Amino acid sequence: MRAASRHPHRRHGESHQVGRFGWLRAAVLGANDGIVSTASLVLGVAAASGSHESVLVAGVSGLVAGSMSMAAGEYVSVHSQADSEQAELDRERQELKDDAEAELRELEGIYVKRGLDHALAQQVARQLTAHDALGAHARDELGITRQLRARPVQAATASAASFATGAALPLAATLLTPHSLSIPWVAGSSLVFLAALGAVAARAGGAPLLPAVARSTFWGAAAMGVTAAVGTLFGGA
Repeated sequence: MRAASRHPHRRHGESHQVGRFGWLRAAVLGANDGIVSTASLVLGVAAASGSHESVLVAGVSGLVAGSMSMAAGEYVSVHSQADSEQAELDRERQELKDDAEAELRELEGIYVKRGLDHALAQQVARQLTAHDALGAHARDELGITRQLRARPVQAATASAASFATGAALPLAATLLTPHSLSIPWVAGSSLVFLAALGAVAARAGGAPLLPAVARSTFWGAAAMGVTAAVGTLFGGA
């Protein structure tokens, strides 16, 4: 008690991961897709009795094409979200310009619904409006915050880089193992990589470890198994 009274104004430090969600989602998605798609492609070609050279060519092609596809897809989708957010902010800015008093009452109503009494809600709304009216409406009416704003370039870059990193892992396993052992080695090492990726993603996001690892390995194994089966059918034909 005495120690606590010595520092009555000491800040209570908390560490939250919400600011990481944007880039974390893109990075995990890219790396996971890189491992699964490249390993599946390598296993499919190998199961179809392809030569070691053709397996490597397929893997490298998958790495390059997948990286570009992930970057383009992520940029387009996240940019669409950013455009929508900007349109909402522009509309809100115009509404504040046209009828500031009505917007103030709207903000008061939001705070009342969240549990403040009317007098306090009115005081909070007026102070936040005086400080940053658009920021208050963006955060409390539209749910748009600076930490969670869509960032297309960041998302595209993270997706491309993480896909290439993930794809390089099964490709390296293919390159370093004899052709006769490539299927078990690529499949086994890829599952290990997926488990490690799930663990890292869970740790970075503050989520439970085992469910993330189980998800990554299960769906990765399913994708590789189906692709290898298709390769075997085509090889037999």
